[in-house]
Amino acid sequence: MVVIGIDAHKRSHTAVIIDGNGRQLTTKTCGSTSTDHLALLRWAAKHGADRVWAIEDCRNMTRRLEQDLLAAGERIIRVPPKLMAHARDAARTYGKSDPIDALAVARAALREDGLPVAHLDGPDRDVRLLVDHREDLLAERTRAVNRLRWHLHELDPEWDPPARSLDRPSALNRISHRLVAMSGTVARLAAAITERCRHLTNDINSLEAEIKTLTEQLAPTLIAIPGCASLTAAKILGETAGVLRFRSAAAYARHNGTAPLPVWSSNRARHRLSRTGNRQLNAALHRVAMTQARCHPPARELIARRKAGGDGGLEALRVLKRRLSDVIYQALRTDIIARQPAAA
Repeated sequence: MVVIGIDAHKRSHTAVIIDGNGRQLTTKTCGSTSTDHLALLRWAAKHGADRVWAIEDCRNMTRRLEQDLLAAGERIIRVPPKLMAHARDAARTYGKSDPIDALAVARAALREDGLPVAHLDGPDRDVRLLVDHREDLLAERTRAVNRLRWHLHELDPEWDPPARSLDRPSALNRISHRLVAMSGTVARLAAAITERCRHLTNDINSLEAEIKTLTEQLAPTLIAIPGCASLTAAKILGETAGVLRFRSAAAYARHNGTAPLPVWSSNRARHRLSRTGNRQLNAALHRVAMTQARCHPPARELIARRKAGGDGGLEALRVLKRRLSDVIYQALRTDIIARQPAAA
């Protein structure tokens, strides 16, 4: 078997083939179009039919390459970028170049077991694209609202709309009605920004309704978890990107950053909160945990029991998030397994 390591860039890809002992056989650099990928596949076929592709896990630059290779029936392993530095340090080569990086990717895939296997994108990616676009629109509306408030303050220092009110049509209508009687560049810009906020709010509300409908179809078991509403469920669904790629609930907890890290020596076992993993997914789990800690009786009982045993508030919350990760993992598995017979 040979392993083909890929160092991917926006305009070019560099491939290095190694054998089962990690010895470099040959290298090739090609473009990033589908035609170039076909030529790369023909080149790889000359060096053996039993092959596996190892690609550094940076989806924006490798998504087209992965789609073309998967469509041709190839097997692809995704190599986390954090493994690259160790693979380069262990090599006898110095410096950094595309062939050196591709060789490091191939050797990391050969050395490490249990790396994720690439597959074609499913509906989970559609959910993530919609959620990311909604978050971009929210950030854009926040910037517009901040500019609008400064313009209104310049027009009249006593004009201060209530906090968190400029996403409501009624508040925007009152501002537009009052700006009609004003003249000047500042008033004209304020009126334009007001209309921009109105359009952004309409787009955000439309996206939210679409995300809610799609999430209810894809993850009904996940939404049934207390504290996990449609938008949070959509964030979890999109950031997880296919729960079946995780071999266990513990691996999923390691991915989302809820698995505790051991920080002890001698006789006293102790763990602390992990700062690794997918932080977006961890933030979604944190929102669910905070809601349950406030409203869900079993979660409140767990936190009270841990505090009575000597844990602090953060430690009790960490335990809740770790257990919640297992619940979400099982819910995601239930939903995706229920979708598979329908897809078949």
